[in-house]
Amino acid sequence: MPSEPNHMPTCYVEGFQEACKIDPDIAANYITHTTVEDPEADAVIEALATLDPTLSARYINAAMDRDEEHLVDAPSILKDFFERISSVPNWVDFESFIPGIKMFHRNSKIVLAGFVGGVLVEGFSTNISKSFFITGRVRDTGVRRLKQNNRHMIEIFMPGGLLRDGDGWKLSVRVRLVHAQVRHLLKHSDDWETQSWGAPISSAHVGYSITAFSARLLEHMKSLGARFTEEEAQSFLQIWRYSGLLMGIPETILFRDKDEALKIFKIGYLCEPEVDEDSISMANSLINSAPLVAGITDPKSRRDLSTYVYSVSRALIGNELADALKYPSQSTFGVLPWFRIQGYYNRLMGKLFPGLARQNNYTNFTGLMEVSEFDEEGISYRLPDHVHAERSTPW
Repeated sequence: MPSEPNHMPTCYVEGFQEACKIDPDIAANYITHTTVEDPEADAVIEALATLDPTLSARYINAAMDRDEEHLVDAPSILKDFFERISSVPNWVDFESFIPGIKMFHRNSKIVLAGFVGGVLVEGFSTNISKSFFITGRVRDTGVRRLKQNNRHMIEIFMPGGLLRDGDGWKLSVRVRLVHAQVRHLLKHSDDWETQSWGAPISSAHVGYSITAFSARLLEHMKSLGARFTEEEAQSFLQIWRYSGLLMGIPETILFRDKDEALKIFKIGYLCEPEVDEDSISMANSLINSAPLVAGITDPKSRRDLSTYVYSVSRALIGNELADALKYPSQSTFGVLPWFRIQGYYNRLMGKLFPGLARQNNYTNFTGLMEVSEFDEEGISYRLPDHVHAERSTPW
């Protein structure tokens, strides 16, 4: 059995012991990465912190677009960073992304149902919730954040989206820089407890998240009625894997295939401390933001959709976790089969009578993917300038 990692954050001690009983190697690697940050991106942010925020955003925009004319006076560390990450690893095969792209768009109606009702909630049940809770990024600016998440996911699954000049590539790198900026803000605040929690937005948490967005999401999608081949599933995973690398996940905790992704997800979850008030707050904020993202204004319709999302989410994540997150008491009997029936019915009616499609909780929930954040001036490379969302300049 591997020895206990050095400098283990105190909140992980109990979970690590349990996880070691199943897979001590993955457990030790996960704990090691709870104190690993992103040295390259963090150094860029430190350099940009000395500049006016508007100028920083302008330099980032120029670097993203390879606009050499406007990069002349940019910090060399920023230019070197973008030159390094523009190199494509040998394991990336853009042709192999095609089946995953087709599968994503074929099942796009239920992708976000699995994302919001499943993997995001499961993610918030870990210490991933800490940085979100402290900054208020879902509580206070949740609608825009979720729409930005949608936009990122759509763009990485566009043909050519992860090529150097594609919006999927740019948004993945943007996520990396935002993480580095939030990490910078948290480390310079009194809110983050490093000894207990490790590094803010650690490599462990980003590595865990990408396993959730890929392999775990495939499981939830299948439960909700998605259909895909093994080739499509593997392609879907590889798209997320490359996006994860662009987001700054070190290859030492970046999954290689489905089995490894699910192991990291399982063992990482066991390493995490039990659900606390931050997790409860974030998970419920997420569920209740769904009607706002969908643009529903009527109070009763909002409540109805939230109730529906709670029921689907409870069926996906299981009663034990749902109860720990203080979900409303609901029966999950028949929820997923009924969801799949609704999906079949709506697809059939859409083909036979496209003009008679009815709006209901199913269509509102599965229509969330269509609601994305498209800024009129293009992708925004502004970064948060205060640790608390309500005091930060909009970004």
